[in-house]
This record gives sequence, C-alpha cells and structure tokens, in this order.
Amino acid sequence: MEPITFVNASHQFNLPPLGAPMSTTYSALPQRQLIEERLPFSVRIVRDEADLDKAVSIRHAAYERHIPAVAALLEKPEATDFEPGSVVLLAESKLDGSPLGTMRIQTNRYRDLALQQSVELPNWLQGTSQAEATRLGVIGNRMGRLVKTALFKAYYQYCVQADIEWMVIAARSPLDRQYEALLFQDVLPGGEFIPMRHAGNIPHRVLAFNIQLAERNWSAAGHPLYGFVFDTSHPDIDVSGTNRLASAARPIPLRAATRNN
Repeated sequence: MEPITFVNASHQFNLPPLGAPMSTTYSALPQRQLIEERLPFSVRIVRDEADLDKAVSIRHAAYERHIPAVAALLEKPEATDFEPGSVVLLAESKLDGSPLGTMRIQTNRYRDLALQQSVELPNWLQGTSQAEATRLGVIGNRMGRLVKTALFKAYYQYCVQADIEWMVIAARSPLDRQYEALLFQDVLPGGEFIPMRHAGNIPHRVLAFNIQLAERNWSAAGHPLYGFVFDTSHPDIDVSGTNRLASAARPIPLRAATRNN
C-alpha cells in the first residue's frame, strides 16, 4: 500500500510506552451530524464463491505487480478465506461489477492471528480481542487510492461492530510507514522487522491500533482522514454479516489479559 498521509510529529497522542498497557477509558467526543457521501463502488463482505473469485482475481493481480513470488501462491482461494473468524472484503464497481479491491480480516476468536506463526505478541496484547488485515490488494490506477482508504474504513468499522479491541497488522517496508501515518504503534521494541511465514518469509514490521481510542487520537492529531472515517456516512460500505463460506466452529475463550493497575 502506498502512503496516504503523514502526521505532524508535534502532536501528542494517547499511546502508552512500549510494553505498557493502554487504558481503554476515555471521554466520549460530542456527537455531530454525519454527512452522507456516495462512492462509485461498494465495499462488502463476500457472499458466495463467485464473490470470492472476484476478490482472489484482484488479490493475485495486486501481488503480481509487487511480490510475484507470493502472487504465484494466490491464484486460488486460501483455506483461511473459508475459516470461521475470517471475512473477505470485496470492493466492486457500481458501473460494471468489476473487482476493484479486496482485504481479508481474520480475528483471533477461533485461532491465533496469521502473524503469530512468526512472532509472539507482548503481554499488553495477550488476552485481548484482535483482528489482522491481510491479502490487501487494489486496482492499479488512480481509483485504487480511494478504494484503499474505503477498505481501511471498512476494516475499522468491522472491528467496531465485532467488538474488537485491537487492529494488528504486519507490513513490509516501506509500506509500514502508512500505518505509522494512521497512528498504529509498534508491537515489537524498536519496530523490528520479522520474516513472516504467511507472507513468503519477507520481513514485516508488526503494528497495532487501539479501536476505542481511535477517534480521540485522530481528532487530537487533526488527521486528514478523520472526516472521511468519522464525520461521513458511506452507505456503500457495508460490513454487516458473516462469512457464509465458513464451516461451523466454536470460538476460543480469550485468556485474561495481564495488566498493571
């Protein structure tokens, strides 16, 4: 993903020291009237195998442009696409129904996140509900930037609706800078890059984003995307529903998080 924007370093955010627990209490921001905005495409959860085929086609094309070695493994749907706790998002043109972008979201409700094959999460994330975004791909033209932004909003909204506490991602260089701009924080000391098994062993940086503090932190930062995410209603972004392709499974109880008082 190309960088969307960077935030002035002079702003102070509500981020804890690395390794310290983050408070999840805050004063609610005043409510306001949302502006409705229509997009030239829709973003939704895939409903059937035809939808999934569209998502896979744009996924493969995007990886083919940037990481051909990984793209060779993505010509068909992956097992994770069908697992409980996972959903695949599809951005689809209203004009002709062509796929414009995709992202897979996997929660830790049924199994560990994919990135946990390669890295152990610190204590302040243990026992929390998390969602990892993987297999992000968008069309390679000017529309791709807007599609990417809409997919991020859909990712955030899905986490809010699913009562997820943390968005956790692994990003290769230089794409990790985009998540810094979105106010994600490093999970590992010093922003260390770790080879990721689920990403062709390419070194990735692991970052996390606290859902409950998102609006407050973006408001304090005067973030350029604050209006798009929080002040604007996009009826074309619909993350309601579940993965209809998934087989039934029972969620795994989260371990109690270890937190200092």
